[in-house]
Amino acid sequence: MIGWYVHHHGWGHATRLQAILPHLVDEVTVFSSLPEPPGLSAGARWVTLPSDADDIVTADGARRSARHFGDETARGSLHWAPIAHPGHRARLAVIADWAAAIEVSVFVVDVSAEVAAFVRLLGIPTVVVAQPGRRTDRPHRMAYEMADRILAPWAAGTMPAEGLTGFDDRVRRVGGVSRYDGRGADRAVGRRVLFLGRTLADSALRQAIALLRADGWSVETAGTGDGDRADDVWPMITRAQVVVSAAGQNSVADLAAANARAVVVPQERPFDEQGETGRVLAAGGWAEVAPCTAGSEQLVALVQRAAGRRPDWSGWQVSGAAARAAAVIDEVRV
Repeated sequence: MIGWYVHHHGWGHATRLQAILPHLVDEVTVFSSLPEPPGLSAGARWVTLPSDADDIVTADGARRSARHFGDETARGSLHWAPIAHPGHRARLAVIADWAAAIEVSVFVVDVSAEVAAFVRLLGIPTVVVAQPGRRTDRPHRMAYEMADRILAPWAAGTMPAEGLTGFDDRVRRVGGVSRYDGRGADRAVGRRVLFLGRTLADSALRQAIALLRADGWSVETAGTGDGDRADDVWPMITRAQVVVSAAGQNSVADLAAANARAVVVPQERPFDEQGETGRVLAAGGWAEVAPCTAGSEQLVALVQRAAGRRPDWSGWQVSGAAARAAAVIDEVRV
């Protein structure tokens, strides 16, 4: 049995799991604070963990913040381990109880320095999923030191990822992992733009859409607000002449799978994750890159410029990346 921890920020970590699942030989138990996503593979079981960030309710009924009882970083050694938080204790206990009752072949952590350390202390082979950005802090170094393998979901020679320096013996760069790898589609002819995800402030998005439509573009949106979520955005990506997207790893891998013309708008994230990705995309000529503060007129100009591109995303190495990721996990399976 494989254990797999999925971080609760957004759905990107869960999406990556679902792309890799079909290539694994063992069944998988997934642990996450997220609710189970629709369409989970038959060979996977989802365990929803208690939250470790909500208020603590003390015996007298008072509510305290998760940080109330002390330094949740243990003087910078950890990212998040709140003192006297029952949810934090319970979520680790759930993982420990499961590991004690079953033969675990390997545990994949995407991502948490604390969970990586915890499962390795339980004596389980551990694969840590790396993220772009400046991750040279003590908790990240601890997780990388303790990992048996570090799975980097990007192609060799793309992301600087200075936090991985010194770990060449266990780093495996597999390429961008996309759930749409190998899925065919016909690209429609015409001036069509897709705004994918929450990339712009609402006012800037409305103004950009109005300007594009006035210039003769058809515009679609997916995931830009509460009312336009789409479970399958592949047909929308492939029929768009230009896609406007954030710089998350899954989003960029999906663009690469479609060989899309794109304007990428890196969002502010911890450790400058998307900023680093945006700089790589701009330097490599894969996409037009705009700041998240871009105005509507600037964005429209970049869409028009992107429409004239002929990108070659082969260097992002999406083809076969999910299978290569599964092979990395298999390297340490016992």
